[in-house]
This record gives sequence, structure tokens and C-alpha cells, in this order.
Amino acid sequence: MKKLLFIAGMLGLIYACGGADTAKEENKDATQPAAEQAATPSSPEKGIGKFSAIELGDKLDAAMATKGEQVYDVKCAACHKLTDEKLVGPGWKGVTQRNKPEWIMNFVTNVDEMLDKDPKAQAQLEICMVRMPNQSLSDDDARHILEFMRKNDGVK
Repeated sequence: MKKLLFIAGMLGLIYACGGADTAKEENKDATQPAAEQAATPSSPEKGIGKFSAIELGDKLDAAMATKGEQVYDVKCAACHKLTDEKLVGPGWKGVTQRNKPEWIMNFVTNVDEMLDKDPKAQAQLEICMVRMPNQSLSDDDARHILEFMRKNDGVK
């Protein structure tokens, strides 16, 4: 009798654990498309990521540019020069004229997916031959860097 209760208990435990995993998988499947949709490109010029519209002023935000320069010094300067000269990565001179603000923001915050799927990022990777590591930039850091790039390109 003890063996029968033990076997019934084990089967109940296995069934209970199996049901929970199935429910998790179903929930995961239900949420997966929404997450993928959030990362789909809004247009080829804007890249792949959550930024679809960036409002830039005509004038530079000096405070944001200063913060962006601080981020640049810590996370970007080892691979990017402020001129058009390539170091490890491309030089930043003219980067805001060559790319839309949304593309830049999506690239610096979503590096891996951009390098895997975005044609413009892939073309740059072929030139540089080294994948940019994900710097785990916050949205604010990315925006500050964009403003610093604008300053580097002569926006006043």
C-alpha cells in the first residue's frame, strides 16, 4: 500500500510540475510577439529599436553635450576618434549628418540586433571588422552622446 501511495504521489508531483511549465511556455509564447514588435524597425533609416522619433532642437543643449562627452570619455574614446579617422570603430566626424538621430540612438542602445540585422550597421561592420561591444547605455546616456555628437559636428 505504501508503494502505491508513493507512486501516486510521485506521479502527482510530476504532473503538477509539468503543467506549470506548459503554462509558462504558453504565456511566454503569448508575450513573445509583443516584445519582438517593440524591436522592429520603424523604417530602414531609423534602424532597429525602440526609438522612432527623436526631437532635436535647432540649438545645442550644452548640458546634455557635456554629459555626453563624459560618457564618450569613459565608454567610447578607446575605439572612436572625434575626427573622420577610423581607430577601431569609425570616426565620429559627420556622424549626425550621415545618420538620423533615431538610427544613432537605436544603434548605441541596441548594438547586437543592429549589427545582426540592420543593413547600414552591417556595412559599417564590414569596414571595421570588429563588432562594437554592447556598452549597456541607458536611454539618457544615449541621448547625451547624441547631443555630444551634434556638438562635434558643429551644432551650436
